[in-house]
Amino acid sequence: MTVFSAFSNEQIIEFLKLQVTDGEVFTDPETLNKQSFSSKMTSDDSGLALAYIEAKSTKDIQGVMRAARKFHIPVIPQDQYTSTVVGADGLTGSFILSTKQMNHIKEISKADSLAVVEPGVINGDLDKAAREQGMFYAPDPGSKPISGIGGNVATNAGGMSTVKYGATKDNVLGLKAVLADGREIKLGGRTLKQAFGYDLTQLFVGSEGTLGVITEVTVKLMPIPIGQPTMGIAFFEDMTKLAEAVAEIRISGVYPTMLEALDNATIEALDKYEGTHFSDNSGAMLIFKVDNSVPEVVDKLKELMAEHGAKNATVTTDSTEQAALEKLRRDMLPAVFAGQNHIMEDMAMPLSKLAPMMDYIHEVGEQEHLKIYVAGHAGDGNVHPTIVWPKEETETPQAVVEALQLMFHKTLELGGTISGEHAVGTLKNQWNNEELGEDVDQIQHQIKALFDPMGLLNPKRKIN
Repeated sequence: MTVFSAFSNEQIIEFLKLQVTDGEVFTDPETLNKQSFSSKMTSDDSGLALAYIEAKSTKDIQGVMRAARKFHIPVIPQDQYTSTVVGADGLTGSFILSTKQMNHIKEISKADSLAVVEPGVINGDLDKAAREQGMFYAPDPGSKPISGIGGNVATNAGGMSTVKYGATKDNVLGLKAVLADGREIKLGGRTLKQAFGYDLTQLFVGSEGTLGVITEVTVKLMPIPIGQPTMGIAFFEDMTKLAEAVAEIRISGVYPTMLEALDNATIEALDKYEGTHFSDNSGAMLIFKVDNSVPEVVDKLKELMAEHGAKNATVTTDSTEQAALEKLRRDMLPAVFAGQNHIMEDMAMPLSKLAPMMDYIHEVGEQEHLKIYVAGHAGDGNVHPTIVWPKEETETPQAVVEALQLMFHKTLELGGTISGEHAVGTLKNQWNNEELGEDVDQIQHQIKALFDPMGLLNPKRKIN
């Protein structure tokens, strides 16, 4: 069917440019292709945007929404564009609204233990700035050096230290956001407690740009712990034994900062990538950290791991050696992904179900004749199985699809979630009814309609 529009694309762009007075509007094919299609993956719903806007002010964002309402144009919020679930790819004829140029740290208050930042501030840059004042920003996703705070908030990003300091949602005190109708609203504040009104701040955390465009975030900062942090590694027979040890460590009172698990396949990939020889030790590696080297804590850790068959456990207080261990964990993804097609998943389990899930993932790999690398944030029950297949196969193999479905169903059966920290995007929005139930799924759509009655903000993402 031919659709006749009252306005040409040229007229729409001309009006849009009048609304964006501080930032810049791009319409060249190279930029539109780069910002519309994820370099990692695409989806059937992805399409070429009509314009890409780099906003530099709240006024720019309000202007983009004004144009979007006038011409009924979908708006796709982007920050640093690091989504792993196709949560910020373009839609055909859409406006892509980037906040990465809104990247100022407005305030760091040691007295109030908080920072106020624009959404484009890089996570690692905020942490570095806070540490210069004796504080630190706790959430540390794997994308810490490249992801923005706005995107972290929109997806409720997790990370390696979630086991002790919580995910992004546990560290957001307040935020500002521009709604679809152009209003900028202020939610939450600067206090550690607040019981007035509905908690709309947390409603926006993890909303993936479907309710509003974040313009400012107030986050908690933590004081740098006194004492010397201790890190170490230990090796186990398999991931199940490792998971059992982690469950004991979590309830032991030692309050670990990091409990990261890597299976033997992942260790072998890292050995090849880094030139190390860790896979000579055993079938699974645990990288652990505590904030200080109190002897009783370190001794308790070693004792618990030994009870579950750990061997070759080593600890270090040397900052250079610790940095190398952290780099080892962060290099896991490029090591596994190298030269292969891949899908990395993101299930989170009740802690008591982590070991059974580890067993099941390996069963699925054998059943479907697939190579599955398993790693994750074992301390908070977050599992990241990565399925790989040859680069020359351009279509996702049916066995991979079946394996994912099996793992998702098992996760839900065990009381877990199929998205621990990577959000929903378009890759998982068809599972809303399965995980949340029909009634909650309907309420989500009602909330979306209340905040965005024209359906302009990141449509087809988060909820289907």
